Amino acid sequence: MDVITGMGWYHADDGGPIGDAFPMRIPAEAQVPGTLEELRARCHAHPGSFVWIGLFEPTREELAEASEAFGLDQLLVDDAANPSQRAKFEFGDDGTVFVLLKLLDYLPGTSDVETGQVAVFIGPWYAVTVRHGTIGDLKGVRARIEGSPNLRAHGPFAVLYGVIDSAVDAYVVVMDEVSDDIAEVENEVFSDDSQGMSPQRIYNLKRENQEVRRAVAPLIVPAHMFVNHDFDGIPTGLRHYFRDIGEHILRVGDAVDTADNLLLTLLMASTALQDLQQNRDMRKISAWVAIAAVPTALAAIYGMNFDSMPELHQPWGYPAVLVVMASACILLFRAFKRSGWL
Repeated sequence: MDVITGMGWYHADDGGPIGDAFPMRIPAEAQVPGTLEELRARCHAHPGSFVWIGLFEPTREELAEASEAFGLDQLLVDDAANPSQRAKFEFGDDGTVFVLLKLLDYLPGTSDVETGQVAVFIGPWYAVTVRHGTIGDLKGVRARIEGSPNLRAHGPFAVLYGVIDSAVDAYVVVMDEVSDDIAEVENEVFSDDSQGMSPQRIYNLKRENQEVRRAVAPLIVPAHMFVNHDFDGIPTGLRHYFRDIGEHILRVGDAVDTADNLLLTLLMASTALQDLQQNRDMRKISAWVAIAAVPTALAAIYGMNFDSMPELHQPWGYPAVLVVMASACILLFRAFKRSGWL
């Protein structure tokens, strides 16, 4: 096995990483399978202890080695190898658990939501995590478990809780940031001097909100089960922790739905404001065209070079026509101004 980001043996009273807990490459000649057998024996000798192996973007061959070492279900291993897999929870009849989560991170500079993925295999004496993407580093989860005998006392489920809790906390942060961006757009759209805004930013926010929805939507049903304590496979001492996770997931799910509806409303409002502004511009153009049409028509008539035209040979005829033109333009201007066209 070439890539292991962390390997550790944990017990309620002791335990910690084996070797370097930071991302590293362990070549095949490092006798990893032998180390795993040693850890398995240690777990059997110390009831309640467990092993946590962390893999980062492993190849299918490396996952096959992990599958063989821990007896993992091949279909679930294939899901863990696919970075585009949908989030899911699966509880096996033999007490094993498989959880696949989408990881989210917010990029303030571009207001983009970056995604990753982590899969967690839980067995009687092991926890195996498979992570794809640069976000969602699990060193903080490891440190939390290593510093908490209460969590370690729950065995591999402590890893499951730590990973889910870390991912869901990130969901809350990302959704709060997206909500702040939506509030900023809302203020721009409905400001007093607003003339509408380009739909591009609203579309971008809808896309980022959709990224959060893809991560959270598959977790809504498990979240209700966490809140209602309907997951019998979860240790009793951890159920209130999972209930807290479920409540956070439901909160993010509600925020995603609210944001999606609000963005649709903002898009419609922005488009309507742009249409209204275009109508205002067209009315102004039409009003000025109508004003200009009067002198144009009079000038065209007197430019026909006929001999018998009103006041053609009078010395005051030319000024009189100019006065008529000016008076007509002023009257039309006042009429359009009063009606709101100008």
